[in-house]
Amino acid sequence: ELSSNSRLGLCLRLPAHSVPACLRPEPRRRLSSSSSSSSSSSSMNVFNRAMKRRQKDWAASLQERHQYDYLREEVGARVADRVYDIARTFPLALDVGGGKSHIIEHLNAVRLHHTAADHQALKQTEVSTLSVQADEEFLPFRENSFDLVLSSLTLHWTNDLPGALSQICGVLKPDGVFIGAMVGGETLYELRCSLQLAETEREGGFSPRVSPYTSMSQLGNLLSRAGFSMLTVDVDEVQIHYPGMMELMMDLQGMGESNCAWNRRSMLHRDTMLAAAAVYKEMYGNEDGSVPATFDIIYMIGWKPHESQAKPARRGSATASFGDLWKVDQPGGSQKP
Repeated sequence: ELSSNSRLGLCLRLPAHSVPACLRPEPRRRLSSSSSSSSSSSSMNVFNRAMKRRQKDWAASLQERHQYDYLREEVGARVADRVYDIARTFPLALDVGGGKSHIIEHLNAVRLHHTAADHQALKQTEVSTLSVQADEEFLPFRENSFDLVLSSLTLHWTNDLPGALSQICGVLKPDGVFIGAMVGGETLYELRCSLQLAETEREGGFSPRVSPYTSMSQLGNLLSRAGFSMLTVDVDEVQIHYPGMMELMMDLQGMGESNCAWNRRSMLHRDTMLAAAAVYKEMYGNEDGSVPATFDIIYMIGWKPHESQAKPARRGSATASFGDLWKVDQPGGSQKP
């Protein structure tokens, strides 16, 4: 059970001459990557970012806000574990869009910079950091500034994910690493299907009630286009059980994870909600009366290219064939009978 007596983090307001060089805002740069420039022009304005900031601020202002941190605590710890899997130190790290960061508390770094779009959550970080209120879609840092960039459960609300990843790659130093986690795949498919069936039956059609998510294969392609090398992308399926659909939706609201898509309907009728809850329990309910909610958490690791990194071998340069693997267990490499 989480304690409610957390100390406030450090939110600095520094004069311009004392701000570290990496923090001095520079004009929005035109990225040299052709893929990133094309992505920004073709990106769809799917989410109402102003509404998402209001949702996050409202959730951060709740007196019982800590009881909704269970998913972020778990994912933040798993991201931190991936940092410790890398045998090196990171003197200067950046946590992108962390709000009350759940990664930083697991790490020991010389200097940490912390950004978030939601002001209330930014003030609640429990670790002393240099906190900057900024948008994940525009990082106000100079290129080649950080040894490590982290992000946990925020990038799935960006309208321009390719551009955001390109900017993260840009602020990394050469041979720096980005380690992140985001909601993706078939997350909350039980809730989506139940709401769609109930809304279609009661109202003759449905609107998106659950955010669209990025798949693991799409994310790997986006990381490559953003300029990262030596990619690692994997997915964890986390299933959480709730007393019912209403409790799930209340927790999503407490997390600041309610839908903010532009094309959503503003209101869901009470009888439709009750019908959806009944459908949810009938289709997915457990024997004990609870209902599951599935979250697909996609973890990603990408390195900014550097000449010291291992390069893929030239095509056709192999000196052995997979067809000869059967010889390994043969004494003296004898021929197969």
